[in-house]
Amino acid sequence: MDFSLHEEQTLLKDSVTRYLESNYDFAERRRIAGTASGFSTEHWQQFAEFGWLTVPIAESVGGYGGRIEDTALMMEAFGRALVLEPFRDTILLAGQLIARSGNAAAVETVLPAIMAGEHQGALAAHERHGRQNLCHVETRVERRGEQWLLNGSKALVSNGAAADSLVVTAREAGATRDSSGISLLLVPGDLPGVNRQAVPMMDGSRAAQITFDNVTLSADAVLGAPGCGWALLEPVVQEARIASCAEALGIIEILGEKTVEYARTRSQFGTPIGSFQALQHRMVDMFIAAQQSRSMLYRAICEYQQDEDSAPATLAAMKSFIGRRGREVGAEAIQLHGGMGMTDELDIGHYAKRLMMLHQLFGDSDAARAEFCARSYAA
Repeated sequence: MDFSLHEEQTLLKDSVTRYLESNYDFAERRRIAGTASGFSTEHWQQFAEFGWLTVPIAESVGGYGGRIEDTALMMEAFGRALVLEPFRDTILLAGQLIARSGNAAAVETVLPAIMAGEHQGALAAHERHGRQNLCHVETRVERRGEQWLLNGSKALVSNGAAADSLVVTAREAGATRDSSGISLLLVPGDLPGVNRQAVPMMDGSRAAQITFDNVTLSADAVLGAPGCGWALLEPVVQEARIASCAEALGIIEILGEKTVEYARTRSQFGTPIGSFQALQHRMVDMFIAAQQSRSMLYRAICEYQQDEDSAPATLAAMKSFIGRRGREVGAEAIQLHGGMGMTDELDIGHYAKRLMMLHQLFGDSDAARAEFCARSYAA
């Protein structure tokens, strides 16, 4: 199978890589992480001007109409640069849900502002007792005449503090963990009754604890059909899983490269530590982990694009494998850099922290492995 990039993909990858190499070094990243919002509006506007924010969005609603592999190329580059800007939260989750919802009002007003870099979004789906099951929804929404009434809370909403609009999962009917009866609601972040508490995360990003206290929404706040939100949400989350694994792959590869370079220059007993065979073996293992992770990512993308029946199980296997290997590579990079690997001044520890965050996103290795087994057995 030919995995070479076509001309437009090459141009996209080169433009992202060149910009980040020239404008987004580790010192800049540390500066951005120290700001109140945790991301740079200046860089975000540049992303919009380059057209990157339109890449995953369908042409029919004003986007570029890129495929999942185009998104993966961008996310891999974002991973190598440790980009903090909320591309996944605003574009791949909130933006995609709006774009695919069929909600004319949201598509005509909110989506263009998102693609222009003028509007932030977030998916509020995780709940305190849900662990890693997005179908666990205790937040309730009730119909009140021509309006909706929303009550409940969401935990650790990534980009939730900065989001102008929140896409919220709420239960209209059914038991707590049923996939049916879930509605997706577009909630302006400044509505009365929406209370947000910002939470700094270990990788420098920001999240929020959000409560909804008798929040009144208009009749057109529902994305998709009422009670059928899971059918809209699941494929978007699966694509965000692929994107997050592509980001992790970028980090895994650059950690291997940085570790090899460090081993060539760091001397012990008058000899570069890269000459020690035991350490060479460990660095080879890091390289193998990167290549295996790339193979898993490519297989998942191919099966997803071809809509194969095995694709959901393969995506779960990809998430489990890359999550586990990412944590191993992060630990090895820190150890092979010695005490320096743990310092805030060196980027190695920051890469490892980001891998730990990505490992938990949309199901950790154990949850993804259990999902793979369940899907494979069902097939």
